[in-house]
Amino acid sequence: MGNCTSFSLPNWGFSELHRDGMVSVDEDGTHEGIKTIRIQKACEFVTNSVLCVCIITWNMNGKMSVQDVSKLVSSDRKFDLLVLGLQEAPKSGVAQVLQEAMADTHILEGISSMPARKMIEENRQSKLRGKDQLLQEAEKGQVFNGYCEGTLSFKPTYKYNVGSSNYDTSYKIRVPSWTDRILFKVDHTSGLDAILSSYEALDCVRSSDHKPVKAHLCLKVGGGDA
Repeated sequence: MGNCTSFSLPNWGFSELHRDGMVSVDEDGTHEGIKTIRIQKACEFVTNSVLCVCIITWNMNGKMSVQDVSKLVSSDRKFDLLVLGLQEAPKSGVAQVLQEAMADTHILEGISSMPARKMIEENRQSKLRGKDQLLQEAEKGQVFNGYCEGTLSFKPTYKYNVGSSNYDTSYKIRVPSWTDRILFKVDHTSGLDAILSSYEALDCVRSSDHKPVKAHLCLKVGGGDA
């Protein structure tokens, strides 16, 4: 299967989110929230009907770095389909740079900035997951009912000083937050199954105040030949 790229800037309203199941409550009034699933380092599917998808989301902060865009598609490409979701992207140039490379907003609730940063420095960001606003709202049944997400084992991806991997040192001293996420939902009744093999932030990309987030999904269509 060949490699292919896709990127767009969706503009969803509440009605579309409700229609597509992103905002929903079951008929009995219960809700599932966002399911946190384990990451399997290797795909366990052994069939010819497997499609490996690499999904990346990144807020570019209106800036363009050829080197950073190239890092999004490393030389170790273990995917068949690349899907890019770019926010605040420059008006031109991104597609061309990406093609050349291929050829070769949520917050933490109830915690201030400095305690959050100390926990991150001590590699205790797992303690911050319970304060993540998106997960809290999902548990209430407000958004993304039944969607899945990998464990947030990487550091919060916002807000950094541009050109570095240091968190915001402006006068606002923003609380580091996981504002860049990848959620997915699989309809198992359709015969489709999925394995999440990685979910990570790209700390090496430094041209924006956000870090890109990348997920690898291995998809299998039921009934594929072994």
